[in-house]
Amino acid sequence: MPAEPPRPRDTAEELQLALGMLVRQMRAAAGGGVSLSQMSVLKRLDRLGPCTATDLAQAEKIRPQSVIATVNTLQAGGYVTRSPHPTDGRRLVISLTPEGQALVRERREAGHGRIAELIDERLSPAEQRLLAEAVPLLRRLAED
Repeated sequence: MPAEPPRPRDTAEELQLALGMLVRQMRAAAGGGVSLSQMSVLKRLDRLGPCTATDLAQAEKIRPQSVIATVNTLQAGGYVTRSPHPTDGRRLVISLTPEGQALVRERREAGHGRIAELIDERLSPAEQRLLAEAVPLLRRLAED
């Protein structure tokens, strides 16, 4: 008799715990200074390029007021700038500064480096292949 597949709820719980621990490993490797929500906005700007607060709010699935508060803090830290929208004078375009670009790059490299170390140290070659095959599945779960 074949074994029953794991229940999705059990898998979800274990996945959430494991991802949380990996995120903490990445955060520890990257250091502090900028909150997770602020880093998310910086990474989104890095991927999308300059955009409005409304665009960021939609992409991040949060309220525009929350994005504005985050952008205010990031601007005060020198990580983003605001400039007039080229066709709509009532709106502002938010862009990464060179400091913001450098922070995104540093955090990405530190986090990726730590995860790569863990994969290399803790997983066998067969497990590494299995994990690589699971990544597209995880990406499908995360997409809208």
